[in-house]
Amino acid sequence: QVQLVESGGGLVQAGGSLRLSCAASGRTFTFSRYGMGWFRQAPGKEREFVAGISWNGATYYADSVKGRSTISRDNAKNTQYLQMNSLKPEDTAVYYCAANVGGGFSAYIGNVDYWGQGAQVTVSS
Repeated sequence: QVQLVESGGGLVQAGGSLRLSCAASGRTFTFSRYGMGWFRQAPGKEREFVAGISWNGATYYADSVKGRSTISRDNAKNTQYLQMNSLKPEDTAVYYCAANVGGGFSAYIGNVDYWGQGAQVTVSS
């Protein structure tokens, strides 16, 4: 079993920055082999892809955050990060850490094998 724990959410003004972290753990879990990523879900909307990073460091971004966000991972710490800059009110959502056993990461929600509990990000105008 894999546990994913997000941290770093909160309230920020529009134009500000925030860094989300996701710490992964599990008895048989080898973090470096997993694809990792982030989804988000705003009230009344479906959960959507935000960013992903494959086991080899390849990164992928949704158009809505491209150029404003950076996903990264630290395999030594079993942790991934999402740095978000120039935040907008429409970025307000619960952000979920996600892991894919396959090693890659895609925008398809059905490929996610494990989820975190979510972290609230609220951007005020």
